[in-house]
Amino acid sequence: MDTGLAASYIRSMHAIISKSLRKAAEWGAIKENIASLVTPPRIEKRQVRTWDLAEPNKFLQEIKKRKTGNSKLYIAYILAIYCGMHKGEILGLRWKDCDLEKGIIRIQQTLVKIKSSLSLQEPKTKGSIRTIMVPDFALQILKAHKIKQMEITLRVGSAYKEHDLVVANWNGSMIDPADINADFKIACKFADVPKIRFHDLRHTHATLLLQLGENPKVVSERLGHADISITLNTYSHVLPNMQESLAQNFDVAMKKSEKKPG
Repeated sequence: MDTGLAASYIRSMHAIISKSLRKAAEWGAIKENIASLVTPPRIEKRQVRTWDLAEPNKFLQEIKKRKTGNSKLYIAYILAIYCGMHKGEILGLRWKDCDLEKGIIRIQQTLVKIKSSLSLQEPKTKGSIRTIMVPDFALQILKAHKIKQMEITLRVGSAYKEHDLVVANWNGSMIDPADINADFKIACKFADVPKIRFHDLRHTHATLLLQLGENPKVVSERLGHADISITLNTYSHVLPNMQESLAQNFDVAMKKSEKKPG
């Protein structure tokens, strides 16, 4: 029966219920853990779609030329491409969580939409609460964005809704995630780059880091994955190239270490 729920969600709920019933069985409160008799659905692996190294640059350069569109979302694209943040993390990011002197962002909350209501909540997992080093280019854009936002705040005055959000509407209110999806679709067409989802900017960030030889463990922590296996499984398409590079590097290192005859 199709419940309309994602397989990952069903598996998570099954794990929670099964763990609770298993503990109840240990305590003698119930005879057996009946959840163990149920097999949760398999998670179908979704093909990750990403841009190559040149396409994010082309995208950012082109959308700055747009005379129409949500210019306030430019910083959202920067944070997704340069920091690999989730959409909800970007929309829930506060200035007080940004240390512009040290160049770090602390992920402390996320914006969620339940039915038609927007709210700010703590991240789902402990791993999601993390610190991200911001590349210099993105840091400079972030600083410029703050100055521009302060100017808007002064112009709007008391009508500005102060949520301390980095990415906000003209009056300081929270941005609906659907607005980013709609704008991104138009922006991709305008910039003449391959059409991907906004979430795929996060995948692009991770893939490029791995292709550049970054340690998968470091990438996993940057993305806020609960376990490195999630990172390796999600970006397994990058691994064959990494293996080839690893083999070549090892061979070169061994040859360099050979003692030449005296």
